[in-house]
Amino acid sequence: MLLDAMKMLIGRKARWLRRGLMTIAGLLLTGGVLAAPISAPDILKNKCGGCHLEGGKLQRIPDLRKTPEGWDMSIARMQVWHKVEISREERQSLVKYLTDQQGLAPEEAAPYRFLIERRPNVQDVVPSEKLGQMCARCHSFGRVALQRRDVGEWKNLIHTHLGQFPSIEYSALGRDRNWKDIALNQVALELAGLYPANTAAWKSWQNKKHALPTGSWRIAGHRPGWGDYAGYMQVDALGSDRYDVRYELNYAAGNRVRGHGQSIIYSGYEWRGDATLGNEKVRTVLALSEDGKKLSGRWFLRETDEVGATFEAVQAGVGSRPSIIAVFPSLLKAGSETLLSVHGVQLGKDYDLGPGIRVLSAKQKNAGEVELMVSVADDAAVGLRNLRAKGGTDDVKVAVYRQFDSIRVEPEFGIARLGGGTNLGMSAQFEAIAYLNGADGIPGTADDVRLGWVPANWSVDNYDEKAKADDDVRFTGVMEQSGLYIPAVAGSNPARKGMNNTGNLSVIAKVADQARTSEARGHLIVTVQRWNKPSLR
Repeated sequence: MLLDAMKMLIGRKARWLRRGLMTIAGLLLTGGVLAAPISAPDILKNKCGGCHLEGGKLQRIPDLRKTPEGWDMSIARMQVWHKVEISREERQSLVKYLTDQQGLAPEEAAPYRFLIERRPNVQDVVPSEKLGQMCARCHSFGRVALQRRDVGEWKNLIHTHLGQFPSIEYSALGRDRNWKDIALNQVALELAGLYPANTAAWKSWQNKKHALPTGSWRIAGHRPGWGDYAGYMQVDALGSDRYDVRYELNYAAGNRVRGHGQSIIYSGYEWRGDATLGNEKVRTVLALSEDGKKLSGRWFLRETDEVGATFEAVQAGVGSRPSIIAVFPSLLKAGSETLLSVHGVQLGKDYDLGPGIRVLSAKQKNAGEVELMVSVADDAAVGLRNLRAKGGTDDVKVAVYRQFDSIRVEPEFGIARLGGGTNLGMSAQFEAIAYLNGADGIPGTADDVRLGWVPANWSVDNYDEKAKADDDVRFTGVMEQSGLYIPAVAGSNPARKGMNNTGNLSVIAKVADQARTSEARGHLIVTVQRWNKPSLR
């Protein structure tokens, strides 16, 4: 019953999100054909000009560059802080216009795409300890690094922080120093040097003719808990950088998922979309390559963005060059025969996997899928190697092993958050990863070879003596056999003498490999609810 209740909690639509704090992905679609764009310059003049227009010229707004999420959060702040009245369609139009005119070049956004894609359990990247203390103590540093300003505008941002959050000077890592002086006279200059308003990268990107994502695509990815998938995507233009998209995902485990949605392209490469895959509502955050032949990123569940999958795609239309994008299974045991499913574009029947592996047969199912029966010799060298079409240049990795040397839990450290009321819980997804020790024969060193994910039996236990004394494992939630931990409901629990259902747990994966069973442990903190859920955290 507890598990059923938690699943209902995970699946329930969130109602807590105020209109002023909607994410950009949530603004994309309402189902059906997108509305015609509203003139953004007119909106800027009529809705933003009351505060930003001076001498007939807009102030501050033209001096910033941001991602779609960054601009959407700026508009949300104007709605919440200054009660600006703006419709959903006007907000969509503004975000599109501002991002196209004042966005980030691909190389500028690349270092922090993990934040845009909402990848869970990723450690923030901070250039220096000082910037971490001054900026990243309240939010991720990625929120800073995904915008561009000159010195004056970085100082204006600091003044905005002081005006809206006056306690910033007196909270931890603020009251022990002259925060305002350091921020204005040191940090603003450093940020302007790292993230300037005017860059050659952005000017060059604006002058390029941007490719369109229309046509047929071959897609592949990995969804933790579900496994690898490959499939197809068809993209058709709706006008104004908006697209109709159809998906077919074929998982290695045998399940097939079809879907349909719509997307929009910002700044010539930033893909944002909503879709329904099977019975799941998902959002896609992707980057289109400069030549328009590749897409990469992540899709995730709309209400629980920690659950999702990687996404890679290559164009598969007429004239597309031969390419391999996925093979499963990707683990080959020495001394055995294995049926491989190879996925890609314009595939032939002639392949090479290096010494010690023979291709016994090749069955071409279609131009995008080939089945290979391969035989791996007893003495085949273990480790990673390439699966390559003979005469081709693209390849994918497969791993040869005799026995797993070690198993690790990924992520090594995870966080889950309690749910309750109108606030969904945040689950945590784990995987078991098989490793070889590498040349030094020692596990846990830099030369270890990551073979890939393997099926595991999952459980949790109390992490330490305090967790054992509080019996955390009993109250914090449930671990599913897919490696997904579903947290309990928040609030004082009479069975815990009024304590909340937070806890400190060990995550345990047991993997059967021949006659032995390997065990690996990770660490999971189940903590309190998150009430503030901006697009860029």
